[in-house]
Amino acid sequence: MAERAALEELVKLQGERVRGLKQQKASAELIEEEVAKLLKLKAQLGPDESKQKFVLKTPKDFDIAGNFDPMIPDAECLKIMCEILSSLQIGDFLVKVNDRRILDGMFAICGVSDSKFRTICSSVDKLDKVSWEEVKNEMVGEKGLAPEVADRIGDYVQQHGGVSLVEQLLQDPKLSQSKQALEGLGDLKLLFEYLTLFGIDDKISFDLSLARGLDYYTGVIYEAVLLQTPAQAGEEPLGVGSVAAGGRYDGLVGMFDPKGRKVPCVGLSIGVERIFSIVEQRLEALEEKVRTTETQVLVASAQKKLLEERLKLVSELWDAGIKAELLYKKNPKLLNQLQYCEEAGIPLVAIIGEQELKDGVIKLRSVTSREEVDVRREDLVEEIKRRTGQPLCIC
Repeated sequence: MAERAALEELVKLQGERVRGLKQQKASAELIEEEVAKLLKLKAQLGPDESKQKFVLKTPKDFDIAGNFDPMIPDAECLKIMCEILSSLQIGDFLVKVNDRRILDGMFAICGVSDSKFRTICSSVDKLDKVSWEEVKNEMVGEKGLAPEVADRIGDYVQQHGGVSLVEQLLQDPKLSQSKQALEGLGDLKLLFEYLTLFGIDDKISFDLSLARGLDYYTGVIYEAVLLQTPAQAGEEPLGVGSVAAGGRYDGLVGMFDPKGRKVPCVGLSIGVERIFSIVEQRLEALEEKVRTTETQVLVASAQKKLLEERLKLVSELWDAGIKAELLYKKNPKLLNQLQYCEEAGIPLVAIIGEQELKDGVIKLRSVTSREEVDVRREDLVEEIKRRTGQPLCIC
């Protein structure tokens, strides 16, 4: 409890530092650096179990089933994974790839007995979280693997790279003795060719430590991790958590077919809960609100008895393709309307008042800056589109 209290105090102090820098309008680089420190402290703190949270835990999946030429659907799955993670803008990421056939072949030539394949596989899979020495101690001390066998495994699983590593291992005198491993390496070489054509090879790393603990994987496996900016120049980026994963599972569907027909499949899962958590932490650190609506502008009134005018204006905006809304009250207070925009993250308010009606203008207010300008009613649509980045009408 004392340790958590100390961490909470550090988080509080770092949060105050970030707020101070933003108020001082410090450089974006400095603010980003301090926000990264804040997120790191929050990660150490972990969730407060006393606060109940309702988060979507089901991952979102994409799968391709059927008999196709090797690696084409696998490459498409990786392309889709990269597109999803890039569009979410949650930070730099790296997709690690491996193949269960390479793993099985590697364990065999290193001297791992068939009965220990899966348990050793689960130890190797921890290499993204703990050091090789800790993994080796677990394999030898807890799982009874001979030290020399563990050392041979270590020579392989600490390697990672691109297609050049695949080509290097294809020439490995020991690994080339395994038919399984050669098949997996051949497919990975082909996969990298397709990934290069898709333009995502720079996001992919062949990582021999990637094991994926699920037994039903039969070929290519992959896992996307977010990268943490290195503390010093020259250091490699650190993985800070898996956000997506998948692979080939050619035997799973057939297990549920009465006739045992084989249905080759490959797919991926996006970790929705993990991504929500990351986005939430970053928004909290930046003190930004999550938008709960796509509404671009709220039509508001400054005085009473202006419901008809609000309805006319919101209808004009809808007809122009602008996402607008109004409060469902005849005479809402202006302050309540402005507070609603702040809470919902609506960026603009179009305010109608008696004086504005006389002058033929609408007062357009920015919710974040609180700046207000009078815009002629006939120019309002174009001004809202300009501010929200919508295509302007060329008449």
